[in-house]
Amino acid sequence: MTYAHFAPDGPLLVFGGPYSNLEATIALLAEADRRAIPRSHVICTGDVVAYCADAEAALDVVIQSGVRVVMGNCEDSLAARAEDCGCGFGEGTACDLMSAQWYTYASRCVRDDQRRWMGALPRRIDVDIAGRRLAVIHGGAEKIADYVFASTSDLEKARQLALTGADGVIAGHCGLPFTQIIDDRLWHNSGVIGMPANDGTPRAWFSTLTPTIDGLLIEHHALAYDHTAAARKMRERGLPEGYATALETGLWPSLDVLPGIERSATGAALAPPRTIWPSS
Repeated sequence: MTYAHFAPDGPLLVFGGPYSNLEATIALLAEADRRAIPRSHVICTGDVVAYCADAEAALDVVIQSGVRVVMGNCEDSLAARAEDCGCGFGEGTACDLMSAQWYTYASRCVRDDQRRWMGALPRRIDVDIAGRRLAVIHGGAEKIADYVFASTSDLEKARQLALTGADGVIAGHCGLPFTQIIDDRLWHNSGVIGMPANDGTPRAWFSTLTPTIDGLLIEHHALAYDHTAAARKMRERGLPEGYATALETGLWPSLDVLPGIERSATGAALAPPRTIWPSS
């Protein structure tokens, strides 16, 4: 596994899943600038390319921005010219059928130099912050496309945390923001910016991790952007209507991947709390 490492001297901004959503990507970078967080202190948990209309352009913006990026399963698949996105959707499910459409489109759009960039991304970035070491990964500690949700058991999260050897994990992939502290270890997911969080609003999500005298302050933030324009471009380019509609309604077109607890929360507007992870 390819690793990278850095130690920010201030707040860290985390976001996941730009998903080829150019409007959201530009809005996120503007938000980092507004907060005076340098690009070297901004990290993406992967899947720069996926559902939306601007695979090539979104990649260019991310590459040129200077933010740090962990390889997602989409980057892994596109770099290898694989036949699908590697999510492991059940054959014939709604997610499987729709992913075949957007993945084919995205693979047709990205350039060879972008594939080389994706293939060279680290699969893990270690971050030293507030006296702790955090392992930034895409999905799970063992597999890049593993889904870890808020409802995933503490026992399973503790097992995966132990595998990393770190004090905490920052992960992506599942598309939903949450923060949990398990036996003084952290599991944090910022959510994604390229799709809403299935909460009935078009908002996207990112997070900030700020060292304080009391420990690490972890905050989830909603991101507003021109979701109407992003949806319109998806329709113009013949991408799946379900995902275009999701940008507007905030509701996912399929709940195939969701555990029961997350599925039952469909349409309930999120308000993730602030969390202080006390200093060790």
